[in-house]
Amino acid sequence: MVAIVPLTIIGGLFLVISEMPWSAWQSLVSPYKGLLEVPVAATFGLLAVFVCFAIAHDLARKLKLEAHLSASMATLIFLMVQLQRGEAIDGELGALVLNMDGLASGGLFTAILVALVSVRVQKALNDYNLVIKLPKSVPEVVYESFLSLVPMLCLMVGFFVLRFVMDVDINQTLQTVFSPLLVALNTLPGILVFTFLLTMLWSIGINGDNTLDAVVAPIFLMFLAANVEAAQADEPLPYITALGFITSFVNVGGTGATIALALVMVNSKDAGYRQISRVSLPTQIFQINEPIFFGFPIVLNPVFMIPYVFCAMSLTTVTYLLMDFGIIGKPVIHVPWTTPPVIGHFLVSGGDWRAALWGAVSIPICMAIYYPFAKTAERQRLKTLEHQKTPVDNGNPMK
Repeated sequence: MVAIVPLTIIGGLFLVISEMPWSAWQSLVSPYKGLLEVPVAATFGLLAVFVCFAIAHDLARKLKLEAHLSASMATLIFLMVQLQRGEAIDGELGALVLNMDGLASGGLFTAILVALVSVRVQKALNDYNLVIKLPKSVPEVVYESFLSLVPMLCLMVGFFVLRFVMDVDINQTLQTVFSPLLVALNTLPGILVFTFLLTMLWSIGINGDNTLDAVVAPIFLMFLAANVEAAQADEPLPYITALGFITSFVNVGGTGATIALALVMVNSKDAGYRQISRVSLPTQIFQINEPIFFGFPIVLNPVFMIPYVFCAMSLTTVTYLLMDFGIIGKPVIHVPWTTPPVIGHFLVSGGDWRAALWGAVSIPICMAIYYPFAKTAERQRLKTLEHQKTPVDNGNPMK
């Protein structure tokens, strides 16, 4: 999924140019909107195709298969299942055309499924030696082509029967299977549960983003693609929790908005806290908070775990409500997760200055949440250090 990030960023840049929410700008770019939509359609409009290729390529490489052949094979199968009949003309069958919705966000789950199944089938046939192997003396490209012949035939026949003989709409079936999750993650209770799980995993030393992204990343990306389509059509954006909601509006300076903790402790009376805060601030500007996360530490430390989780939950709640009431813009642009706060808020929302203002305000709010806990930890640490410096005689402090 990470491999397609450049595509969504490039498509997002052209969308920003096309849909900047200023009347003077809209008047300027209005004659060129048709042209500006082309790069957006070439990226977001073909998102599932790139996802299928990238996942198949990466999995094949890890399984020590010919990655380019595996990726090409998976993409071929994916494109085949996106074929559909056009309208009949004069009683004759309509022409076969590609379902363009299936090539975009509507086919993301299908793309993932086809990529995983295709590579695993190829691997199984190779392991059981059910492939055509030519002598090593033939050119490598010919050898590899025949090696993929049997897996490709099996996959083509299997998916052909499933999609066209049995008439199973794979896109719709997978959408139905995942519909409870799709609905839940765009509600306030659902996204709060996700945020709680994310921060709790981090709090016990597990990378919450990596753990949960396998499930939620395609969904948030699908939400973003749907918002992009709505923006192009000048329709209301349907999804609040699209890709960028968590990374820009909740993870301000890193998960748990820890940039606020660093600002609170930057002049701490304790030299250790003070030094870690100052060292970590430059990295937290770019949303990287491991120095402070493991330096204080926050991991398995109840004094910091409580505000860490509460900050994330608070930002999730307030941001969701602000977007739901139309006070700030919903995510419509994909920017790198390392984009600094406020700038990220502005870009993700499609150039909404109110979102940037909320980003600036959210930091002092989190500072206020962290402050009493940080000062409690500071007092405890100073007391411990003072006790360690006090000479002891027979178990009693010496006067």
